[in-house]
Amino acid sequence: MNDNAEQQPLTAATSYPQAQLAKAFVTALTHEDAGTRRRAEVRGQRWREVLAGMAAGRLSVGSRTPVAGLPAWVTPEVVRGGFTTGTAVAGGPLQPYETEAARDFGVPAERRALFSYCLTEPGMAWLWALLDSGRYEIGVPETAALLTVAWQVRHGETEAALDLAAELAPFADRLRFLPRPVDGPAPDATTAVHRHTVSETVDTLTGRRPNEAVETQREALAVWQPFGDELLVHWLRTARDGRVLERVPDADWLAGGEALLDRYRLLAAEHTRCTKHRNPKQNLGILRGALEETVAGRPLDARRLGLLRHAVESMVRRRGLPGSVAHTALRRSQAEQAALPSHHAFAQLMVRRLAALPQETGITDVLPLVGAVTEEEGRATGLPVGAVAPPTIREVVESALSAPLATLVERGVVPSAEVLAELVPQLVAATTAQAYGDETLRALMAANYRAFRGRRSLLLLNLERQVRVEELPWVRAVSGQRSAVLGKPDGEGALTVLRQLGELAVQAFPGTLLPNPLVREFGVLERQCDLGAPFVEELAADIFMGTFSPKFLTAARVAGELLDGSLYERYYGIDYAAIRNLAITETATALTRPYRARTSPGFARLCSERAGTEASRSWSVAANGAVIEQAQILTTHNLATLVHRVGITPRPGWADLARRCFVTVCRLVSRVHGNPRPLSTIKDAAYAWRQMLFHLSLCPPEEQRRIIADLHEETTRHPAHVAPRLAPALTGLTLIAEGGTFNTDGALDDGRARRFVGWASGGHWMR
Repeated sequence: MNDNAEQQPLTAATSYPQAQLAKAFVTALTHEDAGTRRRAEVRGQRWREVLAGMAAGRLSVGSRTPVAGLPAWVTPEVVRGGFTTGTAVAGGPLQPYETEAARDFGVPAERRALFSYCLTEPGMAWLWALLDSGRYEIGVPETAALLTVAWQVRHGETEAALDLAAELAPFADRLRFLPRPVDGPAPDATTAVHRHTVSETVDTLTGRRPNEAVETQREALAVWQPFGDELLVHWLRTARDGRVLERVPDADWLAGGEALLDRYRLLAAEHTRCTKHRNPKQNLGILRGALEETVAGRPLDARRLGLLRHAVESMVRRRGLPGSVAHTALRRSQAEQAALPSHHAFAQLMVRRLAALPQETGITDVLPLVGAVTEEEGRATGLPVGAVAPPTIREVVESALSAPLATLVERGVVPSAEVLAELVPQLVAATTAQAYGDETLRALMAANYRAFRGRRSLLLLNLERQVRVEELPWVRAVSGQRSAVLGKPDGEGALTVLRQLGELAVQAFPGTLLPNPLVREFGVLERQCDLGAPFVEELAADIFMGTFSPKFLTAARVAGELLDGSLYERYYGIDYAAIRNLAITETATALTRPYRARTSPGFARLCSERAGTEASRSWSVAANGAVIEQAQILTTHNLATLVHRVGITPRPGWADLARRCFVTVCRLVSRVHGNPRPLSTIKDAAYAWRQMLFHLSLCPPEEQRRIIADLHEETTRHPAHVAPRLAPALTGLTLIAEGGTFNTDGALDDGRARRFVGWASGGHWMR
């Protein structure tokens, strides 16, 4: 295609929303759980809104301004895949706190009336009181807007405040600009963060219902097995030489049987989980049925008598005679097991303990909350005094621990890079807000940032980028307030935090690709540091259109500065010198043709050539994935930027990280065996392999050889099928380290070794 040809903007198709609507429809009709059906109905309604909006032209999915009439800064409701329903998150019916505010203000319960009141003198006083106390919640970024106006007015920026109010006014009837008052200020996230609030933890514990299977087993052990023993003992009174009904039942026996049957009816009415006692083919059902017949005066026929004697003999043979040493020990053990308090009961105890804490923050010390049951609690709940909560309940409570991020990782509260990415915005919000000299504005901007990070990403095409926090009108309005803090340049504190977070992510999860939400937070900090080394996201293969923004080439050039001549460069067959020259050429071209779209055609062409897709004109997800993977290989997917520009030095060193990456590789490869759809697992294993190579390449050559030798031994610690699957990759790594080279097909001439990449056309060799 001619580079000068005018291209029409790409738009999203309706096939994906239609498929999601069909899926939600089926779930809403067929799922056995009522709650799941209700949630599916809600999802289906949202997908209908997506399709209706696309059909009517109200939605332009793929654009950063997808909703007609709403600017980019408005937070849209986004469903799976980045599609928007056309609804603003800050829109919809009035919230209860808005209705209450309207009543207190003496104005109509309408958003425009609330907006107008806040611009009056008493309205400003109300907003100033919130600013001073910090007792407000910014649930969506829009609710920070009026507080920003109030801050500007109080600090003499009246004209700027009027401009901001005028920009917001056209949407005052639709959007929620009023902040929600709360009982306490937001916690300071500069030193501690939390995964869940106390309130969220209480909701989780409250929603924990008794485990039906466990409670059924508890009933069986505590009720029906002891009752079965009583029936067995009663029948054994009629036995001679171990055979029941060799003695004729007397009147006392029949009366005792009648009493047992009466008690059975009471037990059956009260304890309804177990059903085996109702089964006439089960031992308990046979003994009970025979007793009913005998007590009623009906003699047992030969078949019923045979079943009765067989049931009695099998019960005695399996567990011994009731009262024997073996039988007594078994029943004592089972009674102790049945008496163990349920997880549900402990969950309710934790709810009682958490009720006394502030609800909208984390927990600074969880040990008192998960301690043993006290005497007072035992009397109130029936739980045994001294009992401790089981690990699953403790984990729920510990998920609300408020502590430094590294502590949460160490204690397992943050188990993955994805969870880490969820928490980082709390810390980044506090860090970026440090640039505001005024304390109240600093708290407001931190709260605004946290809310903004709850904004879901849109599906974007044509190389458009997601809206950034600095594009919000109220953030832009106070951008001039950012200044040096405590004598330090704005970027110095951001660089420190970026270095700490980068080290933590790489150190804690060395074999995991940095997730996009975490990469975005790194990007925010990088822009404050002005490192000139942008972070790159993982691109989606199903919407990739073969182009890359220039930052990918910049990141590849940074990788070349670090890895020129390294094992990494040799293994993947990279010419980093050529990449450096390409970057210089494209930079010069961009300077002379500033009107051109911001793409890097040379980098896209290089990735396509390396993936072997340049000759194919057909579009496919597999081909796209192969091209994207080559971009990740060339850029190291941000690892080189973190090491070479940010300056991370993870502990306990590169050799340890390389070994841990390989453990991740082995664990993932072990899941390939017997997997009918193994390609995503193979892809993740190849990504972990690539990160292992990066860490390995930063080790001295002699240490590299020792580590590679150890990798073969590591495979023996995993299932037997792992070693043969990884043998071609390990052989290739060993020979490359010794100076060999791959051919153009990613294999060695001896045919025993392969280059390990995740995407492959025509089937992956690891399958």
